[in-house]
Amino acid sequence: MKKVVLLIMSIFCFFDAFSQGSPDYGGGMKFNLNEEGSKYMRVIAWGQMWGQYNDNLPEDKKAIEFSTRRARILTYAQITPKFLVLTHFGLNSLNADNMSPTGKGESSQLFFHDFWVQYSLGKNHAIGSGLHYWNGISRLNSQGTLNLMTLDNNRQSWSTLGLSDQFARHQGVYVKGSFGKFQYRVSINESMTNSLDSRVLADNVNTTIYAGRKVLGSKESGMNYAGYFEYGFFDAESNFLPYRVGSYLGTKKVFNIGAGFFLHPKGSVYNDGTSNIGEDVSIFAVDAFYDAPIGDKKGAITAYATYQNNNYGKNYLFNAYGTGSFVYGHAGYMFHSEKLTKIQPYLSFASNSYDAVDDSRNVFGLGTNVYLNGHNSKLTLEYKNEKFGESKTGTITLQAMVYL
Repeated sequence: MKKVVLLIMSIFCFFDAFSQGSPDYGGGMKFNLNEEGSKYMRVIAWGQMWGQYNDNLPEDKKAIEFSTRRARILTYAQITPKFLVLTHFGLNSLNADNMSPTGKGESSQLFFHDFWVQYSLGKNHAIGSGLHYWNGISRLNSQGTLNLMTLDNNRQSWSTLGLSDQFARHQGVYVKGSFGKFQYRVSINESMTNSLDSRVLADNVNTTIYAGRKVLGSKESGMNYAGYFEYGFFDAESNFLPYRVGSYLGTKKVFNIGAGFFLHPKGSVYNDGTSNIGEDVSIFAVDAFYDAPIGDKKGAITAYATYQNNNYGKNYLFNAYGTGSFVYGHAGYMFHSEKLTKIQPYLSFASNSYDAVDDSRNVFGLGTNVYLNGHNSKLTLEYKNEKFGESKTGTITLQAMVYL
């Protein structure tokens, strides 16, 4: 009887976590290690290929570019529900400008996105350690890329990527679980020494730089803390894996509200001309996610909105990151069709304000998904317009995606 219960739990986890996929997909590539299926390994592979037109490139650059946006393989295994090990590796944004003749260049190399081990603390709670994606702040800071509704994630929502972590993954310890309709995830992590912000303080007096650990040392700036908490009013979402679903395509009725944070004491450093001063990094967000069939399952709506307050230190501004705040939202509607192919147009908008400058960064997106077989095979066409000060950029991207 115990083995039957374990098998049912295992099947439920697979179905719930991937219910937004193709109706023909089932459990995917799952390898049972015993007859009951309670011991198993699961393998997921996916690729996202882009063709993109950019209207704001230098004259020596071509306007059309082809790239492998993501090429990934993820595996996880359990020998009992008490233990889990997950491995996720791949590459990103491989194009003609960063490829190498023999495939040994930096951009051509596979690297670990995730690698963690997990131990059960009971039916609804677990603790884990490793290079993990159990992030705080908002839903989009833990967005999965298998089932995005928009072409890609809102870049500013991956708020610590390359600053304190490796590609939005921290090395640390997390605890996650649920109490009825309430879910939580909290983590304590070690901050990365080699920040993406490689500016040198000596050359940037009166400038804040995200390099606290590198400049001040691990004792003062070594650790960071994160958490995300949400309440679901309707169908429960799975928290078996950390990757948040972008659109359920009418297979669930979900309405969640959430709030999260990220704290990195003395994560940044400010040079006042005479000494280096540690600046605390603190980020807070609230968000809401709604996804449901409309009418008698004639279609489905997906909507998301968030407000986020970012404090990276005094007047911090670097690439996509800046002290200030932003609002972001997107909404899409999937039209009903008796055929397997379904159409889902969508809109997105972000407005980012920064303390360091008067201008806001405004990003508008308009796109359409064509689901050939759920999220397992889809085409996405998106126009995105971004304006920041005197800079204006328009891009048109066509994506082909398959995941198995």
